[in-house]
Amino acid sequence: MIDLISVLSVLNQFVIVAVVITAISMLLYTLTFNLRDRVAQAMNILLACVTLIYLSDVVASVATQKDVARIWLYCQWAGISMVPAGYLHFSDALLAKTGKPSRGRRRTLVYITYFLGLCAIGLALLTGLVVEKMVVNTTIQWFSPGEWFSLFSVVFLIATLTAAINVYRAFMRCLTRSTRRRLGYLVISSLAVPIGVFPYLMSVGGSILQNHPTFFWITSLIANVAVSVALVSMTYSVAFFGAPQPDRVIKGRLFQWILRGPIVASLSAGAYLFVRWMDRMIGLDLTLWVPVAVVGVVLLVQYAITVIRLPFEQQYFYGNSSDRDDVKRLQMLGDRLLTTGDLRQFLESVLAAACDVLHISSGFVASVGYNIARIEVEIGSHALPTKSDTLVSFLNSESYKIDGDNSANNNALGTLEWDGYWIIPLRTQTIIRHSTEQGALMGILGLHMPGLISDVHLSEEFSTLQTLVERATSALEDRLLQVEVFRAMDKLLPQVEELQRMRAAASYAGTSALTAGDLADNPDAAEWVKSALGHFWGGPRLSESPLMTLNVVRQTQAHHQGNAVNALREVLKKAIEEMKPEGQRRFTGEWLLYNILELKFLQGLKVRDVALRLSVSEADLYRKQRVAVDEVLKRIAQMEGNADGTVR
Repeated sequence: MIDLISVLSVLNQFVIVAVVITAISMLLYTLTFNLRDRVAQAMNILLACVTLIYLSDVVASVATQKDVARIWLYCQWAGISMVPAGYLHFSDALLAKTGKPSRGRRRTLVYITYFLGLCAIGLALLTGLVVEKMVVNTTIQWFSPGEWFSLFSVVFLIATLTAAINVYRAFMRCLTRSTRRRLGYLVISSLAVPIGVFPYLMSVGGSILQNHPTFFWITSLIANVAVSVALVSMTYSVAFFGAPQPDRVIKGRLFQWILRGPIVASLSAGAYLFVRWMDRMIGLDLTLWVPVAVVGVVLLVQYAITVIRLPFEQQYFYGNSSDRDDVKRLQMLGDRLLTTGDLRQFLESVLAAACDVLHISSGFVASVGYNIARIEVEIGSHALPTKSDTLVSFLNSESYKIDGDNSANNNALGTLEWDGYWIIPLRTQTIIRHSTEQGALMGILGLHMPGLISDVHLSEEFSTLQTLVERATSALEDRLLQVEVFRAMDKLLPQVEELQRMRAAASYAGTSALTAGDLADNPDAAEWVKSALGHFWGGPRLSESPLMTLNVVRQTQAHHQGNAVNALREVLKKAIEEMKPEGQRRFTGEWLLYNILELKFLQGLKVRDVALRLSVSEADLYRKQRVAVDEVLKRIAQMEGNADGTVR
């Protein structure tokens, strides 16, 4: 008969492994796609704590030596101790994201909570006030509580409630339906993390495990499942913060990440645990079946993902039917795109077929643009024709036309002889179909063939050659149309990206995100300022700086006879002067940022000389320089905000 406790224990072990995998996967996701956002950065700390807690639990449960298990239990305690601080930090960043930045009190409370978490870790390592000896059960280990564990529990509870209130306040500040829904997920899921990781076994002792094992394992199983679901829900909600991509892209990317990461890895681990459990239950050695089960699960799950992922995304992530049709058309363009390599491969096939039909060994296909011929593919060893520019000019001239006389003279392809080659012009077919005039010249098909042109037009191979010419012309025309599409996209994409960025910001920050300038939030703005300062007294990084488009620079141009470079130089200098402390100049900490900017950029001293004058190391100078550049950026952003108009 199957032991229920054994089944629950194995299931709980599987869920714990799944939580570890999920936490690591979600941490990697935010580090990969959403690293710069403050909310995501705070959540990364929380994810790191959860990862440490559950990873330590897994390793401690399989450790064969008590000392090793004790070390991992201390690591688990470190993660538990930092969860309240991470949760409070996350809630503070979330409130700031929704337009309620901290005025100092919330941030101070976050620092205090981090300090208390570090104190709890230190007390656990050095004393027995918070945790005491390790208690070992058949399948799990835990610390017995110390005298101050109750105090730790109170601090844990207060920090958790404070953070939950902050998250709820952020939820109440959201106005749109989609943001309220996502923040609603965050209210519940973020609260589930500290509730799920709290060391209840230390509070109630091991009696519940001995007297009510079924209740213990079911409760533990539910809590661990809740934490796993909460991590995914939090990552889903936070993935939209600061992301300029449309919602469907974020959803599809996260959906694929979850399927190919946590789902595949967790089911593979589950297959391993199931085989090992069956090994113990039936008393047979099933070690050889472990790799079979794991590999089988990986293959089956990957197959299922490949089959269902795209239809699922298109059905549930791409909006209504018209939106789905638009996205499908763009995806079809990407799937069927005729790249330059594809074009050359196709033209090479056409050229080879033409040479085979005419029983010749040399030929070429060239594309024509701006009256210049460029060889795309060539076959054979014969020298290519010379004076290609003259040839192109002649084919485009009024004296060369494909008219009725050409057709009557069996020269429907407009073939002419040039430098030992038969030249067949490839013209746009779209114009030919709707007009009596010849189309624009796109390319040239050259065939090295002796004999009269009329001989080929009268031969049986002419119809085949004509078909091949049409194929080559169609390929060149399709490529030209794609180039036009790409040019239109190049103009459209920056505007679309800016609209998506404002849409994402306005979802949480409201009106200010739509009306305020975006300079301070631009991830590249600090580099723009640094580059402009590097060429402060002249250079392309100043004269070609994106900062030239700022309204404050345009307004300052009026004082410099329209000279934009001098205007930008004045704006930068004014921003630096605003950082100058009052009083006589000194080489103290208060003056450090201003001195770095003034010596390094305005006076143009070398890094070594600046470091010597300020009595700092070069490494420290570079760190302080980044801070100083950020301060200059803030002041320029303030000037831009006070200028008329907005920057986009």
